[in-house]
Amino acid sequence: MMTALILPMLLGGAGLAIDTANLMVSKRQLQEATDAAALAVSGAMANGSDTAAGQKLGKDFLAGQLANYLGSTDTAAIKNATTVAITTNTDSSTGTKNYAISVTSSANIQLTPFTSIFAGTTYPVSAASKTVSGTGSGTGADGTVAATNGISMDILLDESGSMAENTTTVKGTKCVINLLGICIGQQTVYVTKIEALKQAATVMFDALDKSDPKTRFVRTGTISYTNGIKGQSALAWGTTTARQYVNAMTLNPVGGTDATAAVTTATSDIKVNIHGTDTESVEQAKKGNKTSDRIMVLMTDGNMTGNTSDWSQRLDQNVRDACAAAKAGGIRIYTVAFMTPARGQELLKYCATSPGHYYEPNTMEALVASFKSIADNAIKPMNRLIN
Repeated sequence: MMTALILPMLLGGAGLAIDTANLMVSKRQLQEATDAAALAVSGAMANGSDTAAGQKLGKDFLAGQLANYLGSTDTAAIKNATTVAITTNTDSSTGTKNYAISVTSSANIQLTPFTSIFAGTTYPVSAASKTVSGTGSGTGADGTVAATNGISMDILLDESGSMAENTTTVKGTKCVINLLGICIGQQTVYVTKIEALKQAATVMFDALDKSDPKTRFVRTGTISYTNGIKGQSALAWGTTTARQYVNAMTLNPVGGTDATAAVTTATSDIKVNIHGTDTESVEQAKKGNKTSDRIMVLMTDGNMTGNTSDWSQRLDQNVRDACAAAKAGGIRIYTVAFMTPARGQELLKYCATSPGHYYEPNTMEALVASFKSIADNAIKPMNRLIN
């Protein structure tokens, strides 16, 4: 008799424990799916998608996430219950657009027969995620998105003698044997490394200018180096000064390779001090940028040789130490090993903030694409969850 009286309570307790655990897992899975969907929509909108496409992407992305756990019928039901709201905010002073994304969803979770006696056959769970995106985005007290983040970027370019060497990209032909005004012998002319570098830098500057047409967020500077610093354009708003410096770099470079002084100088130029009184913090604050990303781009086509033709372990280690200090100072480092031998590649892999910040192009086209990718990543809208 006691067993008959207690058994329903025991079964109900067991059912409640099972369903509680199941509801917690389902809630977590749904929250993760809405988080991922909101971030996906945020990135898509910042990259040019329209609202309708963004809303469709949000639902499809969420359904794709849940398909890992649920059957097609349940996934479709949750997809239909999902709402994707997109609000566009335009900064009148800069013309830049920022996006606030909200993804909400709900699901009815099937309960065990034991619990259904008391609570019904299903129980609803819901999740909501919000993101903001946009170049230097931040959220004001009224919930709107305002651009408050700048970029201070120093670009370190190898101008050593090996940069006069040819790439594999054909520029044209020239006549090498002329007989009575008729060319009877031609030679293929290739784009040199320094020419390829100038083109790649131009693409980078164009991308930065496009993202910041009113020069409110982006400051750039350039340092070229051989076995020491050859020249420098100080950081300035926009890309005009840095662009002029690169355009003026010689097409007949000479000298060895040692990036130590270039990295150390760039670190001094853009590192944030603890008081926020460093030059870049002060300059960025003048235009209302509360914070700024500090970025270094380090490019080389060779090993660290100094004034010699042989790799120097000492110089290589000096550059590593300088890169370590830069990263410890909060500087994000992108590295580009352009047609570079193995030791140079290993050095730049070490200097890069992460493997995703390292590029290894071996053609002019790949070099241009690398510099474009760096610019895109540097200015990529900051997408973050705010719920």
